[in-house]
Amino acid sequence: MSRRAITLLIAGIGVLACLVVVFLVPVPYVALIPGPTYNTLGPLDGKPVVQISGHRTYTAPGHLNMVTVSYIGGPGANPPFNIVAALQAWLSPHEAVVPQQELFPPGQTQQQVVKQDSEQMANSQQTAQAAALCQLGIKFTTTDTIASTISGLPAAGRLRRGDVITAVDGKPVTCRSSAATMIQARPVGRQVELTIRRGNTSRKISLRTASYQGQPVIGVNVVESFTFPFKVKINIGDIGGPSAGTMFALAIIDKLTPANLTAGKFIAGTGEISVDGTVSPIGGIQQKMAAARAAGATVFLAPAGNCQDTAGALPPGLRVVKISTLSGAIAALNALKAGRPVPSC
Repeated sequence: MSRRAITLLIAGIGVLACLVVVFLVPVPYVALIPGPTYNTLGPLDGKPVVQISGHRTYTAPGHLNMVTVSYIGGPGANPPFNIVAALQAWLSPHEAVVPQQELFPPGQTQQQVVKQDSEQMANSQQTAQAAALCQLGIKFTTTDTIASTISGLPAAGRLRRGDVITAVDGKPVTCRSSAATMIQARPVGRQVELTIRRGNTSRKISLRTASYQGQPVIGVNVVESFTFPFKVKINIGDIGGPSAGTMFALAIIDKLTPANLTAGKFIAGTGEISVDGTVSPIGGIQQKMAAARAAGATVFLAPAGNCQDTAGALPPGLRVVKISTLSGAIAALNALKAGRPVPSC
């Protein structure tokens, strides 16, 4: 074989090896891309996304769309997420490339991550109903049950699994005042009196708060549950995660009240909701804004904590409204209807 032929053969093998690496070898990243959006005021697969029974409801025209983020890649992806796919996503203004471990923590399978996301979605639906009813002043029962105590902290040996905290320093646990928030409002080292329901008896137990990572705690893990006076069912399929909570809460309020929150406008948004109405930031807001605009939204409700992430990523024709609470979101929607200024990122 001639020297030229040998050189070409070696070069060909090198090129082939490079192509194998480029196209067949996965990289430890995933691409976040705009996902589907769903109108929480409308139907999905023939059923209302938000279905209320046992209470009077009102017609709610318009759109209050929840938005999602999809991804390309991940453990066992077929075809594998390769260098070419990563570069394409990186160059797209509405996609992002992030380390795989951000979505799939080490030691967790893809099935475990999906299960966790589904549980977060189910919890967010309950929390959204609680936040909506709390905002409207509709009475329901909030139950803070101790799931476990933490060794070495004040509650260990004093409180038990299954104890229900009904009051802190005489103030009842409600949707606006959970046991956790009331305890954390006390300074470290302060005496706190808890009213506990244990079985069929009620008792008072005094503990002194300790410091844990700089926060006042007594050392309990609490599970919060609710008993509602009527049923709200949310039909959203296999979507996971907690970030649709704010839009669920707004849809419930819109259906329970005669005032039309959207005035027929196409509004989308995101944000994790707490029972007291606090709206917390979420991930993937750039992809969610792109998804919202592509679906036809002209207004996007964004958590205040995400405002810095919206800079330079706002799709043309989409107005971003900054919200930090459920009541603030309602006030902003009412201001939009009246043509008044609203807070923006």
